[in-house]
Amino acid sequence: MKTIVATLLLVAAASAASPASAAPVCLRTRDIVSTDSKDGKLMTFKMRDGRVLVNHLQGICTDLRFNGFVWTIRGPEEVCERQQSFRVLQSGQICTLGKFDPVKDKRAAR
Repeated sequence: MKTIVATLLLVAAASAASPASAAPVCLRTRDIVSTDSKDGKLMTFKMRDGRVLVNHLQGICTDLRFNGFVWTIRGPEEVCERQQSFRVLQSGQICTLGKFDPVKDKRAAR
């Protein structure tokens, strides 16, 4: 019984130490200068303020390498990680954003 209580206390303490879900990163569409994906797994976003972000797409979006896309936006004119989907032109493939990470070495983003 002591072991079960101690385990529950440890789990509760770990949950309190880190938030269950942080607010997703969202980008205003008017601040996106360009996007690019060379492999259908990662998508690079160049922003108006000079930042470069990479998004780890959920799944593989193979047709993205060859065709452009359109956002499926409902609500505010922004795209959010793990929430936003887009449709590849010509093939109609639906893809979804994953997690955004900043690119530290801008030469690697070229």
